[in-house]
Amino acid sequence: MCFKITLGAIVLTMVFANAFAAGKPVKMKDLPPAVQRTVQEQSKGATLRGLSTEVEHGKTIYEVEMTVNGHGKDVSMDASGTVIEVEEEVALGSIPAAARAAIEKAAAGGKIAKVEKVTGEKEVAYEAALRKDGKRSEVRVSADGSMLPED
Repeated sequence: MCFKITLGAIVLTMVFANAFAAGKPVKMKDLPPAVQRTVQEQSKGATLRGLSTEVEHGKTIYEVEMTVNGHGKDVSMDASGTVIEVEEEVALGSIPAAARAAIEKAAAGGKIAKVEKVTGEKEVAYEAALRKDGKRSEVRVSADGSMLPED
């Protein structure tokens, strides 16, 4: 019985940790003014789906989720409103051939659910959500097709 309680406590802790890691929803009025300005600039012509905040490596990161021309786009920024990363859903055929080949190889026997171009401060990467044998996974590759660690 003690084991079950301990295991339950561990599972509950993991659920809360994952929920926290996913970001805490916030409202526009609660964002710093510089972040509000960046959100307004980045979301012109888009449908705003949500705003959230999370702490990564001790720094508060703000994220705006939106839909632009029918596809998803997420923009992360710091408290000064500086854009840190842009994740934008793209067609598989629009990415560099080497990146496309690496994603297709990783998905062999499965399905590619979504591909995103991730533009960060130092690099551009391509992430693909995969479904294979009833399981979901993600692969992250560079433009030259080399595998990258997941964020």
